[in-house]
Amino acid sequence: MTLTTFHNEPFTDFSQPAHKAAMEAALAKVRSQFGQTYPLWIGGEQIQTQNSLASINPALKSEVVGTVCQANRQHIEQALQIAGKRFEDWRYTSAELRAGYLFKAAAEIRRNKFEWAAWQVYEAGKNWGEADADVAEAIDFLEYYGREMLRLAEPTPLTPLAGEFNRQYYIPLGVGVIIPPWNFPLAILVGMTTSAIVTGNTVLLKPSPNTSVIAARFVELMHRIGLPSGVINFVPGPPEEIGDFMVEHPQTRFISFTGSKTVGLRIAERAAKTAQGQRWIKRVIAEMGGKDGIVVDKNADLEDAAVQIVASAFGFQGQKCSAASRAILHKDIYDAVTERVIELTRALKMGPPAENFYTGPVIDQKSFDKIMSYIEIGKQEATLAVGGERGLEEGFYIQPTVFTNAKRGARIMCEEIFGPVLAIYRAESFEEAIDTFNDTEYGLTGAVYSYDRSHLEYAQNRMHCGNLYFNRKCTGALVGVHPFGGFNMSGTDSKAGGPDYLLQFMQAKAVSEKF
Repeated sequence: MTLTTFHNEPFTDFSQPAHKAAMEAALAKVRSQFGQTYPLWIGGEQIQTQNSLASINPALKSEVVGTVCQANRQHIEQALQIAGKRFEDWRYTSAELRAGYLFKAAAEIRRNKFEWAAWQVYEAGKNWGEADADVAEAIDFLEYYGREMLRLAEPTPLTPLAGEFNRQYYIPLGVGVIIPPWNFPLAILVGMTTSAIVTGNTVLLKPSPNTSVIAARFVELMHRIGLPSGVINFVPGPPEEIGDFMVEHPQTRFISFTGSKTVGLRIAERAAKTAQGQRWIKRVIAEMGGKDGIVVDKNADLEDAAVQIVASAFGFQGQKCSAASRAILHKDIYDAVTERVIELTRALKMGPPAENFYTGPVIDQKSFDKIMSYIEIGKQEATLAVGGERGLEEGFYIQPTVFTNAKRGARIMCEEIFGPVLAIYRAESFEEAIDTFNDTEYGLTGAVYSYDRSHLEYAQNRMHCGNLYFNRKCTGALVGVHPFGGFNMSGTDSKAGGPDYLLQFMQAKAVSEKF
């Protein structure tokens, strides 16, 4: 198979009239498809269930995007058995054929980029740019992981030994459970699912209840392009009924999860227990969030720093595990940068994502309540400078919120909020700024603005995070360019979109032959 070199999918420029018109047409087309019911997919069978769940537009709580059938434990048992049987031949399918399905899917999504983005606008509350970037990342994962599988399919070079022929290659693990988040409802779902199947595994896909319609449409796409039945089994359902059951089942070989620390730790704990009949130690690949920050030195581009602090904190309402919820500013530039951040935050426009307002809603009532509770905590711990109130009544809107004079060790400086809330801290020195950045149990992304090369080297050695950026924002990782994943309570150190990511879904086998 001859392929071009991997390149990231370009983002859409919506200032161009043709692109704007195409997006408006896609939004209208997608809205006309609201109200459908989406079945389970187990093997090649679509299963309608009595229990279903409505997916709501977070910008307009009265609007139902679609209804998704819900799996119970019997459906999970059936899916595990079918996935296990399919694994016995899918594992021996050539890497070229498996990768080919990813390339086909990438082409299909690329041909309908605007519609995939429109679904995210309505179901996830993303503005046009955020939705388009999510679709581009999904395409990138498909193209990148397909190429990576072709690379890893070649035997690994070993040290030569006279009289022997030695080689090492990689084989798949088995049946896995994929549990993606709602905040990147296509990109992360596609990356997690296809990294597992392209390596020869079969999976049960349990999407977030908040964005199950997008997940269902992706599964439909994979069936449409001819992926063998049973490779992906679509089993949305209530976590309290099927979550532990899937994780603890003896036929489950691995669990790939992106979400909260609480759920990730529960999965790790449950997966560590050996069930009767289990023949392996289960593998857990988990990404569990962050408490990310941007450090600004006294010698830095202060305007760019302020602009990127606001972009990192409030892009997609701060609902990114990489979002900057802390700005740690050197005392000499604290006032200037803080004033500019407040000014830029006040200028953000709130409104419906379908109309491409920068600031949209948070995802649901549970998130809304949690964020508002942290805002109340922040009012006790720091000085409220901007926001702090709910936004438009028809959706789950919260004003972008900035707290100043935050204290080291405060809850708003240490705990993940996952919403449009930024805490600003005054550091007495650059060294204290780095120590303050590390003063959390997470370690996902961080950024430093500085012209001082010695300070950048100091930060490179001492800032404990998986993705560290210099003189740029701490969000917006690109597949292949910025392998993404964090330390400590941010997860299991996996690097999505990087050259070692697929190895987590395989195991090495060495074969030696003596002449």
